Amino acid sequence: MTEAFTQKPSVHRPPHAPATAADVMRPAPATIEPRGHVAAAAYLMKHAGVTALVVVDDDQAKQPVGIITEADIVQAVADGKDVNDLRIRALITTHPTVINPATSIRDAARSMVTGHVRHLPVVGEAGLIGMVDITDVCAALA
Repeated sequence: MTEAFTQKPSVHRPPHAPATAADVMRPAPATIEPRGHVAAAAYLMKHAGVTALVVVDDDQAKQPVGIITEADIVQAVADGKDVNDLRIRALITTHPTVINPATSIRDAARSMVTGHVRHLPVVGEAGLIGMVDITDVCAALA
């Protein structure tokens, strides 16, 4: 499962075309439902080797309703909350900023800076197709 999160798609673009989200995104990450426990989110993140999960209400539609990150979980633990009792819906950032596969890396970076976020779900016509994180963006811009 971890391999799926670290492999990059083989996208070929013209030599002078600007890099897009499709060029650097990781395949669709594991998703979780808002009614799940925060401990389950932490478990999934650890075993998938990711730092964020997309929260979806309907696994079939794969439309993001939120995102939960390592930082959200760390803050909950630091506040003394029990991750075995706490539900994901209590911590998620709702209505996350999403991008499409054709979004340029510069626009993705701009969205991250403006929104103070490190992860952007990539959504296509069929729903969630991938995730771009700050590391992907920095590597593409370097």
